[in-house]
Amino acid sequence: MSDVIDLFTVNDYCSPLKLSSLHPLVSVVDLSKGEWPKENGDAKAVRYHFFAVFLKQGASCTMKYGRQKYDFQEGTLVFVGPGQVVTISEVDRTEKFSGYALLFHPDFLLGTNLGKSIDDYSFFSYELFEALHLSQKERQIVLDCFDKIEYELSERIDKHSKTVIVSNIELFLNYCKRFYDRQFITRDTVNLGVIERFESSLKTYLKSDKAKELGIPSVSHFAEELNLSSNYFGDLVKKETGKTAQEFIQLKLIDVAKERIHDPELSLSEIAYGLGFKYPQHFTRLFKQQVGISPKEYRENVN
Repeated sequence: MSDVIDLFTVNDYCSPLKLSSLHPLVSVVDLSKGEWPKENGDAKAVRYHFFAVFLKQGASCTMKYGRQKYDFQEGTLVFVGPGQVVTISEVDRTEKFSGYALLFHPDFLLGTNLGKSIDDYSFFSYELFEALHLSQKERQIVLDCFDKIEYELSERIDKHSKTVIVSNIELFLNYCKRFYDRQFITRDTVNLGVIERFESSLKTYLKSDKAKELGIPSVSHFAEELNLSSNYFGDLVKKETGKTAQEFIQLKLIDVAKERIHDPELSLSEIAYGLGFKYPQHFTRLFKQQVGISPKEYRENVN
């Protein structure tokens, strides 16, 4: 992708908008103060090498991540993690673009608890169209967190500054976890439809020759089928079923295995290969973990 522009630092984002950052590794950016490029046509794609969270206000625009487009409207939070490529493909230039961006580099988190747990905030790997839609109260909480971070950056930096800033970033991210949990609940009908399609697709996968051809069904396979990111899909399954997507797949896989074990015409090795296991002993290990006894013992008990 020769047209991809790499943003290595916070200043790399701020400079083209004629904005300045108070810290090279972290900043809260008021987008209304920036000068949006006036040229027409699609903007070049940019690859972020830091974490970015955008709170949209005002004019509409469309952001594109991969082949997916997301209508970035009022009152939404979009999360971008290091390594992601984003394109702002359409901007309404008749209105003033406004909103805020929280930008922080992984290096800023080194040596902190947040640095150790940042991967737990899986929404940084969500697709853009899986954005967080905020209520008015939630948006105010977000703005309050941004204000606290900006206050610390604008004051004289001392030995406490980094701790306080990181703590406020962590507080903000924990609020976002709560807000996403709320969104999963309020979108329950839509989510149940996803779970039903997942179950149906998994059943078809296991009943057909797909497992033998492609191997054990993976979370990423079904996420791609449902046009969701693996992390968003996994979080959704966990919220709706109480189990991780991997655990859900394994349980269904064992259910099918039990059915096939009842067939005396099938050897245990044939059952293992038919479910996508490369080695029968791996099937035996998983079956014993889930059922408490080996497939051979299970066959002896049921026949």
